[in-house]
Amino acid sequence: MQTLQTQYLGMTLKNPLVPSASPLSRDLDSARHLEDAGASALVMHSLFEEELIAEEKKLERFFYHQDLGHHESSSFLPLPDNYRSGLDTYLEHLQQLKSHLQVPVIGSLNGITDAGWIEYAKELQDAGADALELNVYYIAANILESAEDVEQRYINMLRKLLDVVSIPVTVKLSPQFSSPVHFAHQLQQTGVAGIALFNRFYQCDINLETLAVEPQLQLSSPYEALLRVRWTAIMRGQLDIDIAVTGGFHNTPDIIKALLAGANVVHLCSALLQQGSQRISTLLDEMRQWLEDNEYDSVQQMQGSLSQTNAADPGAFERSNYRHVLQSWTPPPGVRY
Repeated sequence: MQTLQTQYLGMTLKNPLVPSASPLSRDLDSARHLEDAGASALVMHSLFEEELIAEEKKLERFFYHQDLGHHESSSFLPLPDNYRSGLDTYLEHLQQLKSHLQVPVIGSLNGITDAGWIEYAKELQDAGADALELNVYYIAANILESAEDVEQRYINMLRKLLDVVSIPVTVKLSPQFSSPVHFAHQLQQTGVAGIALFNRFYQCDINLETLAVEPQLQLSSPYEALLRVRWTAIMRGQLDIDIAVTGGFHNTPDIIKALLAGANVVHLCSALLQQGSQRISTLLDEMRQWLEDNEYDSVQQMQGSLSQTNAADPGAFERSNYRHVLQSWTPPPGVRY
């Protein structure tokens, strides 16, 4: 029987399918369903430093500064003994998942300050996370901030963070870095164990009736997987680091392509939100069948076999592919130019 085992962040996983950070990890029952369906690990929903800062400011206003101008009111609104902060709730849920699941649990952190990244990373480690995914979600909109500045801020933060945590750390990257391979190599040199390709930036929209800027939430489409597969293939032969792909992986063929390109694991989110946790079981069955049909004994045997360094036409992953794609276009039937 075909073996689906893979190595990721120093862990041996029973297969490459790992649910990514999503609302599905907020509930113990849904997390159990993911495990029962065959998930080999679980990435928790993200802990956002911005939310914790907002919570602290609210507490400061309504509890710690309640006596401003009215000293006699200092005892009217005492902080309840059983008050649980957002951080407390997240850490308790992490511990609950760890105590009830057999698969590894990976904490997800979205920070905005060096102190926040480092402090909360230590908290997640102490709560029992098997590994840590840093969700680097940052829009470089400052005209005075160069590409080098953006990269260096994360390198500096990571060096400090890795001094205080010992569990494996992976960084979820944006596709908007000007030289992703170079930046990934810098991350590798700092000591991170892996990278995830790529973060999806949710786009804002303009409401033409209210003229307000509004957020838009759209789940991924399978087309998005191609970008992840391409950069995985380019990076695999140049880096000695684990690679996860995330964004657009709905079907078995796309998962197989990512593994052939060199991915260690494939993160699933939109496919699970749309089709439920049992989608994992279906994908695993289809993966085993593909391996058998193509005479592979294991996932590890196929991983990276079509990376850029192993491809028959390495240039196809770069600019030459652009020319071929343009030349392949044909107009739809009945359309005249």
